[in-house]
Amino acid sequence: MKRVASLYLPDWPIERIVRLTAQAERIAAPPEAVLSVGPSDPARPAAPHVGGWRPGARWARSESAHPFKPMSPDEGATPVRDARAGGQNHAPQIHRHPGLVPGSTAQHALPSALRSGPRHRAGVTKNSIGREAPLPLVTTQQQGNKLVIAAASPAARALGINPGMAATQARALVPELDLRPADPQRDRAALRDLALRAARRWCPIVALSGEDGLFLDISGTAHLFGGEARMARGIVRLLARAGFTARLAVADTPGAAWALARYAPQICEPAAHFDAIAPLPTAALRLEERAIDLLKRLGVDTVGQLAALPRAPLARRFGGALIARLDQATGRLPEPLDPIIPPEAIVVAQRFAEPIATADAIEHWLRDLMPRLVTALAQAGQGARAIELVADRIDGVPQRLRIGLARPTRDATHLLRLTLRRIEEIAPGYGIDALTLHVRRADPLGAQAFTETLEDRAPDLAPLIDTLANRIGPDHLWRTTPHESDVPERSVLAVAPLDPPARAITKLKADDVRQLDRSPDVHPWHPRWPRPVRLLRRPELLDNVLAELPDQPPRRFTWRGTTHRVVRADGPERITGEWWKRATERHSVRDYFRVEDDVGERFWLFRRGDGERSESGDLAWFMHGSFG
Repeated sequence: MKRVASLYLPDWPIERIVRLTAQAERIAAPPEAVLSVGPSDPARPAAPHVGGWRPGARWARSESAHPFKPMSPDEGATPVRDARAGGQNHAPQIHRHPGLVPGSTAQHALPSALRSGPRHRAGVTKNSIGREAPLPLVTTQQQGNKLVIAAASPAARALGINPGMAATQARALVPELDLRPADPQRDRAALRDLALRAARRWCPIVALSGEDGLFLDISGTAHLFGGEARMARGIVRLLARAGFTARLAVADTPGAAWALARYAPQICEPAAHFDAIAPLPTAALRLEERAIDLLKRLGVDTVGQLAALPRAPLARRFGGALIARLDQATGRLPEPLDPIIPPEAIVVAQRFAEPIATADAIEHWLRDLMPRLVTALAQAGQGARAIELVADRIDGVPQRLRIGLARPTRDATHLLRLTLRRIEEIAPGYGIDALTLHVRRADPLGAQAFTETLEDRAPDLAPLIDTLANRIGPDHLWRTTPHESDVPERSVLAVAPLDPPARAITKLKADDVRQLDRSPDVHPWHPRWPRPVRLLRRPELLDNVLAELPDQPPRRFTWRGTTHRVVRADGPERITGEWWKRATERHSVRDYFRVEDDVGERFWLFRRGDGERSESGDLAWFMHGSFG
């Protein structure tokens, strides 16, 4: 019997943004436990005056010494209940994991819920009392000349902000609302990536279910994971650890599983799906809003009431779509799934009758394998981003050689050149009996036009970057790009050496109010506010600072055991904390100065606090960079 699981992700766009924001902050700045720059408690050991900053020092892990302290995340621990529909003789099992926020369905309506962590919609649990609640987050999209809410976090929904509401009205209700632009294309791409991972991990047939869910055909695969209940718990827990709220239901048809996942998550017994969906509202049948409103006016509120009506009048009144959805949910009409098929790995191999053990022999066969690999890439419409050469030795110890590429390519000459330069890393031992080239990562790459023009074109840096990255390692090759942040250490991101593909620019309509904005875009690194060439990854505490308050530069300071006497200075440039992102930075202030010492060295340092209000900082001085 066919069994289908419906995975519902009610807060997928919001939680994806939260996850990406956390990753970006970890890249833009070191972990806060490492950002500590000095002791604020006299009882703690002081920083060493000689030898520089030690990342493992106990004073460096002080939470009270941060220039800007982040808001602690809201974490809770709430039970997840999992009871099979037919198991009346067994008490439901209680499992603990970090509390996550369910959707808008009332908790009493989920008798045997498979959901990741029921928690109060405002994000409050007994373990989170005393912590600061997360700021309400919403995404917005343009509808004509109006900016509307596309998705809202549970904290925002608890405050009365729902999708479809005007952004101005939502901002009036909640002034501290965090608005982010919606990105449906990337949301769907991320959901498709999740479907590919599910197809490789849980079952071979996985299909998209709208913009917020997946269908998984678990027929014949559930027993591999200990049964349907255990498999469902494992999926929900895995997504919970990744930071995503999930609900899952299992039924005989995709329509019934979709309805149960959104209104009553449970594992339905075989052939009992109609009884399970009968008390659900008619919206569980994936009907249009117009049909749902008309059914409500006619007094039809549940699926059971709709199924009891004569079919001919319904078809005349609502058309065939309503009857088709009802039959798909009950199983009378099949609903085939459009699976997401994982791409097949591209591999070319060559086995030998006699082992080879010389570099010349390896080079000879690589020159034969590489064109075959490029032909396979061209047939698949892919370009290689990472390839791996595996040399299988007769003693069973494989030799691996991995080559990374900055851009997708099918240039056999370039790939062969990168591989031959590292042949000496292969230890043949007693001989190699097989050579295999694996494409570990590939991106779509269409047909490449061949031009014979002699016009000057911009040089392609990809071959140079590939050569350097494979010689010194990709982690040692990057470029910096500006990031929207007022805090200096968060305003710079390390990204790949080559520019990413430019996103399509949305063309504004003739009556769009944004057409009135004629001001040029201001570059984040404006020359009006010069920044040092070398920005320290972590601000370092200065000692023996002599300065007048409240707005005078230091006259003398000691950094890394060396005393510097200031002869010229410029400032202060005041930078406040990002209070709209972190509540703990509401009163934080930094006053930056550009100073030059008596030997001509120029530094960029700041004082924590404005020198007048104690809540703005403790007046400690820090080194943040150097000029020239």
